[in-house]
Amino acid sequence: MKIALGVSGGIAAYKAAEIVRLLQDRGIRVQVVMTRAAQEFVRPLTFAALSGEKVITDLFGSDESQANVESAIEHIAIAQSIDALLVAPATADVIAKFAQGIANDFLSTLYLATTASVVVAPAMNVNMWNHAATQANLDILRKRGVRIVDPGSGYLACGMTGAGRLAENETIVAAALEALGASQDLAGETLLITAGPTREKIDPVRYLTNRSSGRMGYAIAEAALRRGARVLLVSGPTAINPPSAAELIRVETADEMRDAVLKLLPESSIVIKSAAVADFRVANLADEKIKRKGAMTLELEPTTDILAELVRHKKPWQIVIGFAAETDNVLENARKKLAAKSLDAIVANDVSREGVGFDSDRNAVTIISHDEVVEVPETSKWEVAQRVLDQVVKLRKRSAVSSR
Repeated sequence: MKIALGVSGGIAAYKAAEIVRLLQDRGIRVQVVMTRAAQEFVRPLTFAALSGEKVITDLFGSDESQANVESAIEHIAIAQSIDALLVAPATADVIAKFAQGIANDFLSTLYLATTASVVVAPAMNVNMWNHAATQANLDILRKRGVRIVDPGSGYLACGMTGAGRLAENETIVAAALEALGASQDLAGETLLITAGPTREKIDPVRYLTNRSSGRMGYAIAEAALRRGARVLLVSGPTAINPPSAAELIRVETADEMRDAVLKLLPESSIVIKSAAVADFRVANLADEKIKRKGAMTLELEPTTDILAELVRHKKPWQIVIGFAAETDNVLENARKKLAAKSLDAIVANDVSREGVGFDSDRNAVTIISHDEVVEVPETSKWEVAQRVLDQVVKLRKRSAVSSR
């Protein structure tokens, strides 16, 4: 999918750079369109570097040599190629142009030329926001179906306090995703998703853990929410914010994750176990901090195999998908795990590869079910999440057919 991001002239223009990144994390191409005033706050090169796309700054090109037929009709080509137009920040001037049908720069002309969904996130001085003319223009846009992401209130760059501050980036991106018409093919499903690492205590100040950041599981949770599912998210300790609409259960140890998963299993229709659960814990936990006295040996014992226990308790109508983080013989080991634990599918990834998997926003996986193998080459974890959920939908359709 592709979004045109309109950036107009306000102090909040710098925040659009983060919006570009958030949209890209979700697998969306972004082409930035800047007004002349916006270029006084952020240089076009910034957005070109971030988006990897040409930044549009002028309707007819910046000089006579560029004022050709191609640039003159570029707004039509872009208008036809985008799935949504997002303007953030949107000044009072841009809002007025949109409402009154004035087309005297690329962004306002693009608005008139596109039939894609339009999202506008205003940012301006509180008095400008409250002015009757601005509110009347916003009403016009709302009646046309334009989504308005209302600004927040607080201290403004002009020194005043009140409404007019650009909404939070995540809120703006969520509105853009809704405008894209994300599929609701998981509506009515309850997904139980595990994410992140677990920690097994050694003594009161030390623990055993692994490199999992939770990003993959959190991406699946957010993607499932966008596709209409109810999400139960059981998360080990992470440093990232979970999707706000997910029902979050925080745990620390493998035993705590096991208890939470088995408790929630009866109300779940689909389980995706993406957490990196510790395989071992310390057999004899020290009550006091262990002093350093040279070499030390820890006696370890295996933790509960949550996935195997979960499958033993699942009902025939429930779907269970596991993850296999491997460093060698990735596909062979994943297939063994798929069969040994009677899973519906397994997501295998090579965690020895640099730049993907643990501690990264990117991943490359192979999704294996009993009758299909799907290769997902290196991409964002958001896109991997979508591909995993695509397989969930396929499995659900197959189970519906077989039960007839």
